[in-house]
Amino acid sequence: MSNALTSDEFDADLARVIDDAGVRTNRPLIARIMRTGLLLGTDGTSRLDLKIASAALSEMRDAFGLFRPYVETPKVTVFGSARTLHDDPLYAQARDVAAALAAQGWMVVTGAGPGIMQAAAEGAGDAMALGVSIRLPFEEKPDETLVADDAHVVQMKYFFTRKLMLMKESLGFICLPGGFGTMDEMFELLTLQQTGKAEPMPIVLLDQPDGRFWAGLTRFVDEQMIPAGVIAPDDLERVLVTDSVDAAVAEITRFWRNYHSLRWVGDRLVLRLRAEPSDEDVAGLNEQFADELADGPIEKSVPLHVEHLDQDRLDLHRLVLRLRPRAVGSLHRLIRAINALPTAP
Repeated sequence: MSNALTSDEFDADLARVIDDAGVRTNRPLIARIMRTGLLLGTDGTSRLDLKIASAALSEMRDAFGLFRPYVETPKVTVFGSARTLHDDPLYAQARDVAAALAAQGWMVVTGAGPGIMQAAAEGAGDAMALGVSIRLPFEEKPDETLVADDAHVVQMKYFFTRKLMLMKESLGFICLPGGFGTMDEMFELLTLQQTGKAEPMPIVLLDQPDGRFWAGLTRFVDEQMIPAGVIAPDDLERVLVTDSVDAAVAEITRFWRNYHSLRWVGDRLVLRLRAEPSDEDVAGLNEQFADELADGPIEKSVPLHVEHLDQDRLDLHRLVLRLRPRAVGSLHRLIRAINALPTAP
């Protein structure tokens, strides 16, 4: 790192620029972004690499602005093929599942293209649809349902920034049959869940009535991936494979019935709940998930010290536990068990 970027004078100059820009919150993070940009210059970064970094940051800013007005509204992302035609049964499935979720107050996020994306946006309606489109030299055009309202769509140059924003804001995901792009998005979701890099979320693989598309995937998992030892036997258990719109909607909404969110504090996992479980409920959870616990039982808890310092959802009830290493997959089963408790709202 250049000495010029570590001097007290430089830090003071940076603070003045931030002051002049009117930034009042998260100032250390803004300073870090600015410093990183300057370091890219002193590193001798190539013009092409600078263009990638600049465009990615600009695109993320635009997408953050798209979602900001709806931060308190639950969202579900629908993935699927841009090549699905209007008369395809899958088109109707995407439209119907989006309409059902929108009727329950969920905004529907799509890739703002034709096919399944068009169907989901139609089902959600103008007010409840958000789109993150991609600029391509062929095939995909912006979703006509969303183009009429520019405030509900943002356009991206890079797939990696687009995929980030299609996943970052949503509390559930529905994947319909598609090609390489859909498979890429679906496997990224599964990877983030398997590795614990994303919080547990409901994922639905939705087919047309009596469809066999996702059955082929589950067969490949059972016959090839699990025997090869490259995934755990329960890795696909966190996913619902169905051809029912009603089952898909129930899977998305039921996941958040009592469970609200989680936070790691050291090696302790804090699960935040809307309703307090009874002592009998907690005893039952300890018995059911004893093999998944690393040390000590699941216990009810008040907000931990660090949560008080951050004023982090102090209104919610809590369960605290220590998970066995690589037991991330069991989190989905634990959350579902919590949502099924008699004390759940």
